Amino acid sequence: MTTSTELLKLSLQSELINGILNYWMEKTIDTKNGGFYGQISYNNIINAEADKGAIMHARILWTFASAYNLLKDEKYLKVADYTYDYIRKHFLDDEHGGVYWMVDYKGNVVDDKKQVYANSFVIYAFAEYAKAANTLEAKELALGIFDKIEEFAFDEVNNGYFEAYSREWFLLDDLRLSAKDMNEKKTNNTHLHVLEAYTTLYEVTKNEKVGKQLRNLIELFLNKIVNPATYHFKLFFDENWKLKSDEISYGHDIEGAWLLQEAATHLGDLELLEQVKDAAVKIADVTIAEGIASDGAIINEGNSGGVIDTDRHWWPQVEAMVGFINAYENTFEEKYIDTAKILWNYALINIVNHEFGEWWWRVDENNQPNLEEDKVGPWKAPYHNGRACIEGIKRIEKLMVQDQYKQHETI
Repeated sequence: MTTSTELLKLSLQSELINGILNYWMEKTIDTKNGGFYGQISYNNIINAEADKGAIMHARILWTFASAYNLLKDEKYLKVADYTYDYIRKHFLDDEHGGVYWMVDYKGNVVDDKKQVYANSFVIYAFAEYAKAANTLEAKELALGIFDKIEEFAFDEVNNGYFEAYSREWFLLDDLRLSAKDMNEKKTNNTHLHVLEAYTTLYEVTKNEKVGKQLRNLIELFLNKIVNPATYHFKLFFDENWKLKSDEISYGHDIEGAWLLQEAATHLGDLELLEQVKDAAVKIADVTIAEGIASDGAIINEGNSGGVIDTDRHWWPQVEAMVGFINAYENTFEEKYIDTAKILWNYALINIVNHEFGEWWWRVDENNQPNLEEDKVGPWKAPYHNGRACIEGIKRIEKLMVQDQYKQHETI
């Protein structure tokens, strides 16, 4: 383990604590109406009356619970407690089950649809919070949402999960997560975040049905979603798994690589884990070959003809960092850890908003930030950058222990 890798760990710790977590504790909590402000611009102008999203609040809860689980600082648990209470009170549908999409700034429901993606994030957050707070209630609530997804959204005929439902769990005509997405019944993005949610839920409950469906998801990715010819993730499908798009999301590729391996690790099937490890390394190689610009950044999108979007969004930079550390753990090939360090340095220089705090949503190929996209909003929370720091710290610490063991064995 090189000194530069140890410095990477220290840099990750500093940004996590002094940059990301401090910003969200100091700038984003709505002390008047509860929860967190629904919109803050890049230069910290607060829209106190913006609607508040389930995804953002779940991501905040996950981040602060996970930060507490790593750092054992009570102030992070207090924020997690506060966020959990807000979600429990305002986003959970006690009558029909599941999670509302959006509430107004006072906490009143304004969009009661049941997007499977958002429901999965609340499972993910509640399961992580259950570890932090040692609470049975959070586990039971997470299992309740799991049961609703399995009852209504799981396709027992063709496998996989449909996208969006009414409050009463009737399949909607408009299934899109956002305006930029295709209106298709099944997507890589939703399945990826169901996967991460079920991984943590299985970790904390060891529930047999959760484990069964987690295994099914891993196999679904290997057999339907990962393209065996290119090792890109296919993105949009109809209900019969017919591919409806040739777009490539380099960030989702490399994020998915490490999330799949995390899932297989917790499942404990060594044969399946080896299959996933092999795929994870191949995805990392393809990302290096096709998805990284000359300055070291992960570009946004491509298709079968090549790159179609050279912008650098905040989240792929650091999800890729974790993906490459994961590939290094699998192979101990230096190119992966070197690429991870380059990505982190790129993010620190170009993606961190040094003047106003937190991170830019994206910069262009000349590293000029987009000033129109918010720093805090329905999709922008401390989860991607916070999780990458947490994962990076944990993985480097593990590698350092292994390195010390190896040195001891050679003495």
